[in-house]
Amino acid sequence: MCRIAGLVSNRLDINKTGIVQIMCDTLQHGGPDDEGIYTAADKVVLGHRRLSVIDLERRGRQPMADIAQRAHITFNGEIYNYPELKAELLKLGAVFITQTDTEVIIQAYLHWGINAFGRLRGMFAFALYDNINKKVYLVRDSAGIKPLYYNVKEQQLAFASEVKALQIAGIATTKNPDWPVYLLAFGHIPEPYTTLKDVYSLPKGHFFCWEQDGSYTIKAYQVVFEPINYTNDIQGARLALYDTLKKAVGRQLIADAPIGVFLSGGVDSSLLTLLANQEEKQLKTISIFFNEQEYDERKYQKAVLNRVNGESFTHLVTQAAFDSNFQQIIAALDMPTTDGINSWFISKYARESGLKAVISGIGADEIFGGYPSFRRIKYLKTLRSVPAALLRAANHWPGGRFKRFAYLANDHPIADYLFLRGLFIPSEIKELTGADSKEIDRILFDDKIGNNTLNNDKLKASWFETNLYMQNQLLHDTDVMSMCHGLEVRVPYLDEDLLHQASMIHPDIRFGGKQGKQILIDTFKDILPEVVWNRPKMGFTFPLQQWMKESKQITNLDLYNSKAAKSTINKFTGGRLHWSRAFALYHIQGHV
Repeated sequence: MCRIAGLVSNRLDINKTGIVQIMCDTLQHGGPDDEGIYTAADKVVLGHRRLSVIDLERRGRQPMADIAQRAHITFNGEIYNYPELKAELLKLGAVFITQTDTEVIIQAYLHWGINAFGRLRGMFAFALYDNINKKVYLVRDSAGIKPLYYNVKEQQLAFASEVKALQIAGIATTKNPDWPVYLLAFGHIPEPYTTLKDVYSLPKGHFFCWEQDGSYTIKAYQVVFEPINYTNDIQGARLALYDTLKKAVGRQLIADAPIGVFLSGGVDSSLLTLLANQEEKQLKTISIFFNEQEYDERKYQKAVLNRVNGESFTHLVTQAAFDSNFQQIIAALDMPTTDGINSWFISKYARESGLKAVISGIGADEIFGGYPSFRRIKYLKTLRSVPAALLRAANHWPGGRFKRFAYLANDHPIADYLFLRGLFIPSEIKELTGADSKEIDRILFDDKIGNNTLNNDKLKASWFETNLYMQNQLLHDTDVMSMCHGLEVRVPYLDEDLLHQASMIHPDIRFGGKQGKQILIDTFKDILPEVVWNRPKMGFTFPLQQWMKESKQITNLDLYNSKAAKSTINKFTGGRLHWSRAFALYHIQGHV
């Protein structure tokens, strides 16, 4: 797991190597073990910061090339099926000089071309320079686990693992004026947009191809489809799910550095812990707890740990720790979101406990229906039959609870998502930012953000949660917060083979049952303690409502430069506003 950066240009008036060095220095936290820069004819510069997890020796250094120097790569991520691919490539005559998955990517490209990208199973973002055909490829994994941002201007391509690297290096310094609107509505900046103008996120499952003449194309290497013939065999579905998840956990435990599991006490992390325990003789687990009793999950963590062999690390997180680390947490965010605080703390403690890699339960709720949105979405069809004028009038209804009905006056799938999960409604965003209504609608209801046209309610909810909330918030925040501590986070529920297997299960079975993730619970009831699965859903939650309310760093009215903003913060301190809305407003103070 690493950080990458690069610059491709025919311009002679800039120091390309120096610019890439600045980007790599900015990204040092994500690759503290080593660095490297490769330059080709002063036109292509690839930079790398390394976090050593597989093949820890110097032969694993990057950027890396094959023996004949036909291709060079700078790679961030892990390829979990690299042993199988390597065995196949050896039969084709490929020559390997390291034990790395990085070299497997190079040889896969040299033997299979761009068809190699779809054969990779893992989490990855990489840049590959084809020295023969003089092409540069940027490639991102199919689940969008690892980030990759790019900027194209004046026939120059720049890319990096974090947006701030492009800004600090002076490549893109103009703020995207739309980002405060995105943040107040979504709670994050939705892909492909960023906080910087003309800096975009490469779509997941896509590759970017830069030609020698400065032209480029962006294409999908993985075709996403809705199965025509779903399986209705619930027993067969459970057996396949059992085998696929067990395999995903097993291959994601491969590492030459210490690896462990985040254990919160919920179904998702508990299941991964118990499956990992079957593979690892001395499994390490990382857990946190609070003095606030309503957030204390030690009872559930203990039920799992009683079945695990190995070492457990448990850490207390307090209001004082939140206050003292708050500014450091904000600085670690590459782009503002209303999440990430929990990931910062758990990653900090994992690294301090000697781990370089951990397994996380992200993805199970989105894939198997664990969120309230899977139940609420059925009401959308009825609500959309209400005249738009009446829905729009919800802007003026008393009480914030019903104001979100106003989103449904817009005939766009994103309006459905914002009705289910949005923070502020357009009229509130108008007051807080000064943007006019037409401009806000243009920004929010954009097909580039997403155009979900699925007919099945549960599949539609899964698409929303996966492609918006998880993609832009959970995965983004987990990546930046873990990498700021030099920690790699792996997510078995987003294993490509598991995602494919889940997509083949009929929605009525996949999302059915009395509780969320019923099929996942029923499949693994033989190893999951009942106290874990037969409990109210909690999520990986901190006491942030209380902590932020008591924190002057959030509630100091002098921070806010408008009457609307001050009024909103007063609602929060008065207990009439959720912390996530106050946190979003904190992020934009000084920017509007």
